[in-house]
Amino acid sequence: MKNYDVVVVGAGHAGCEAALAAARLNLNTIIFATSLDTVGFLACNPSIGGTAKGQMVKEIDALGGQMGINADKSLLQMRMLNKGKGPAVYSPRAQVDKHAYHQNMKNTLEATTNLTVRQGEVVSVVVGENGGYVVQTAVGLTYSAKAVILCCGVYLNSRCIVGTHSQDSGPNGFLNAKRLTQSIVDLGFTVRRFKTGTPARVKMASVDFDKMIEQKGEEGSRPFSQLTDKIDGEKRSCYLTYSTEQTKEIILQNKALAPIFNGSIDGVGPRYCPSIEDKVVRFSDKERHQLFLEPEGEFTNEYYVQGASSSMPAHVQEQIYHSILGLENVEIMRDAYAIEYDCIDATELDLTLMSKKLPGLFFAGQINGTSGYEEAAGQGLVAGINAERWINGKEPFILNRDNSYIGVLIEDITTKESFEPYRMMTSRAEHRLLLRQDNADLRLTQLGRDVGLVDDVRYNKYLDKLNQIQEAQKLLKKVYAPRLLEQMFEEIGEPMPKAGLSVNDLFKRNNVTYKLLQKHLNLFCEFGDDVMEQIEINAKYQGYIEKQLVLIENARKLEDKLLPEDVDYMQIDGLRIEARQKLNKIKPKNLGQASRISGVSPADVQILIVYLAQRRSK
Repeated sequence: MKNYDVVVVGAGHAGCEAALAAARLNLNTIIFATSLDTVGFLACNPSIGGTAKGQMVKEIDALGGQMGINADKSLLQMRMLNKGKGPAVYSPRAQVDKHAYHQNMKNTLEATTNLTVRQGEVVSVVVGENGGYVVQTAVGLTYSAKAVILCCGVYLNSRCIVGTHSQDSGPNGFLNAKRLTQSIVDLGFTVRRFKTGTPARVKMASVDFDKMIEQKGEEGSRPFSQLTDKIDGEKRSCYLTYSTEQTKEIILQNKALAPIFNGSIDGVGPRYCPSIEDKVVRFSDKERHQLFLEPEGEFTNEYYVQGASSSMPAHVQEQIYHSILGLENVEIMRDAYAIEYDCIDATELDLTLMSKKLPGLFFAGQINGTSGYEEAAGQGLVAGINAERWINGKEPFILNRDNSYIGVLIEDITTKESFEPYRMMTSRAEHRLLLRQDNADLRLTQLGRDVGLVDDVRYNKYLDKLNQIQEAQKLLKKVYAPRLLEQMFEEIGEPMPKAGLSVNDLFKRNNVTYKLLQKHLNLFCEFGDDVMEQIEINAKYQGYIEKQLVLIENARKLEDKLLPEDVDYMQIDGLRIEARQKLNKIKPKNLGQASRISGVSPADVQILIVYLAQRRSK
């Protein structure tokens, strides 16, 4: 038997971040993959980031994670989403070369000190006789570990479905993990069955791009990582197209053949990412649906048809795709398919992603009922950090709702039961104006430094940016006479001010940007764009930011009221039965977390406040 501090099971996006964090924090770590070809593999869409997801990539980077760095290295193009809606929801999204991303992540793992990369199917995890855990692989090798992090993704007892054809495999035909589910059940966890899907990959040469709208990357886009000085220009374009009335007719005529409608699929799919047949049936009033052609890589002919995932029989898929604008003569290279897999009820975990019942056993990624690469990576990073802290007897590392999207994600899945794959959206974050993609480094770099993942290079960049922001803020008090502003106000088409205005007041006008002030007043020219972005946003949204800070401060009063771990909520008079049951199951750490449990009402929270006061008086 070989001995390790940490065993990570699964080398997808959660597993990679978990293993890298543990190893970089000086734990002897081993990571297992059913195939080393699956390391960091983008099994579905060839992109990183997107709405709310781009914010999480930036947060992972600020904490010292790897996803943003390798996305920048593998870039095909970069765009900023939601630019017409305000900075609270600006979200960077990168089209990446999925083969390059896999190779870059595999190279990163292989080059990391303290980390062993191993191909092998883990078939069991059991509690060791002398503490810790014993992990066994399909070929009979055993490994002991102080902590285990399960990051099985969609490989756990998975099967892929195309029409009536069903195949026991992971995504893309990779080997799955067939026997580990039973071990997880034996450890006392509730297992659920979820599903997701992926569209066909089509041959680039057979696509009529003239019928589509080209979508190029944005010039001057900024990288995900603070460690990336500059990203390469666009290598491949994406294209926008639409389904047609014929698409709708084909799907409706063949509805009985669709596994999601005829009972062939047991798993629950993601509500926010439905298959093309599901969209047509659920939104039957729509004449067409948006679809995107996205390149799978720089050196491949395969294109991904975003928005057209399906589990229809292969011959029906051909009809569907041939009815789409620009795909009339398309050649399908890989069929679309649905994939079912096992996952756990994440309310059985605490906010560190460690089991409440089995200390030292962590879960991260889609095994927790989430969807998406970015959600998985964020969980993996937190689990890896906390494995080290648990082993060494340190205080747990917990991200909060008011400092990160990752904190929102982890509290949601561990507090509220998910009966469908959980997907992060900006609407889930009540403080999203403060949790912007542009300030992730300012929010989290110090935390990453404190746990030991942020190196000197990254930290010095952070300190330099802080110093520049402080210097730039001094100029906000500077006042300019009306005559000096005449040319600038004429350019933006606004009436001239009658009195002098401070720079802070100028920023409050929608059409005034730091670029204008640089041009007309020769102001802020010595500061970088990332610094001026903070200055302008904070000035423009000052009132809203102050209101959110007040809300956070009020909420913290509940967060500071800790709930005892030994309390039996069934014995507290006045609580509704549902609240008692949920509170006993979740065991919230404080009143704030208790208030966000589904089934716990404001009246129940007031009863808990009275209970705590009575307990203190006794």
